[in-house]
Amino acid sequence: MRKMKFPLLMASFLMLLLGCQKEETPVITEPEAKVEEKVQEATLKITDEVIETLQSNFYNIGDVKVIDFMLPDGTTEERFQVEGDITFSAESIQALPKYKKGASADKNYHTNNLVRPRTLTIIGYTGGRNALSNKEQTALRYAVNNYNRLGLSIRFSLTFGTNYQNKDMVVYYNPNQSGSGGSAGFPSRGNPNKFIQIYGLDNASVDVNEHVITHEIGHSVGFRHTDWFSRQSCGQNTNEGAGSIGANPIPGTPNGYDPTSVMLACFSNNEDGEFNNNDIIALRYLY
Repeated sequence: MRKMKFPLLMASFLMLLLGCQKEETPVITEPEAKVEEKVQEATLKITDEVIETLQSNFYNIGDVKVIDFMLPDGTTEERFQVEGDITFSAESIQALPKYKKGASADKNYHTNNLVRPRTLTIIGYTGGRNALSNKEQTALRYAVNNYNRLGLSIRFSLTFGTNYQNKDMVVYYNPNQSGSGGSAGFPSRGNPNKFIQIYGLDNASVDVNEHVITHEIGHSVGFRHTDWFSRQSCGQNTNEGAGSIGANPIPGTPNGYDPTSVMLACFSNNEDGEFNNNDIIALRYLY
C-alpha cells in the first residue's frame, strides 16, 4: 500500500511539468454491467520458491505477506504483497523470470516488466461502496493527462462506469483499507496491472489524489520506487540488497535519491501530482 509519510510506499520512475494548468479528459460513462461472482482461489503459501523468485527479481523480501485483495465488485482474492503497495497474484508470480542464484539481472527489470505499446483502456469505477468520489475522478483525469501529454508509445483511453471486466485497468476506492495511499501490481506478459486501489485520501487535496493515482499507474506499467534502494522518503535507510543500488538506473536519471519523483515510496500532504524531469526522461526511455 502506498501510504502517507509515516511509512507509505511505492516503485522507480518519472516527468517534467508542462504548464501549470490541468487539462480535462472528456468523461464517458460506461453502461452498468452485471458483476460476475468471483471464485475464491486456493490459499496462497509463501514458499522458498516464491521468496527466491521475488529476491532474484530485486524485490524486497523483508515483509512478504498474503493479503485479501479487494476487487471493484467488493469480493476479495488472495495475493502476495511486497514493499507495502505491490501485489502479485499466483499467476503473476509464476510469470516472473526465474534467475539462478548469483546470476546478473541487470536490465531485466525493465525488459521483463513493460507493457506492449498500444492504447490502454482505463476505467474509473463508479459503483457502490468502491466508487471513486468526484474529487478522485478529477484526480484520475489529471493522472491520465500526465501520461497522455508526453506522446509515449502507450496511451490511455479513459472512461467512467462499472463495466471493468474488458478494460486493461480499473481504478477504484477501497473503503476497508487502513492508512492513506494506494495499491497496484506490475505488468505481466505485455499487459499492465489491471487493478489499482486508492484509500484514505478523502481529506487530501485533488493534487495528492492525483499524485497517488499517477504513482500507482506507474507501478502498473513497470516502474519501481525511485528510492527502493533506501526508502529514504519514508524516513528509513533500507537497502533491498542487490548491490550498491540493486538495479541499473535508467540512463539520464540520478543514481541516488531523487526527492521530487512521483515514484518515491512515501508521499506527503503537499504533493503537486506532477512528474519531475527525471520521471519524464525515464518514461520516454522505456516508452
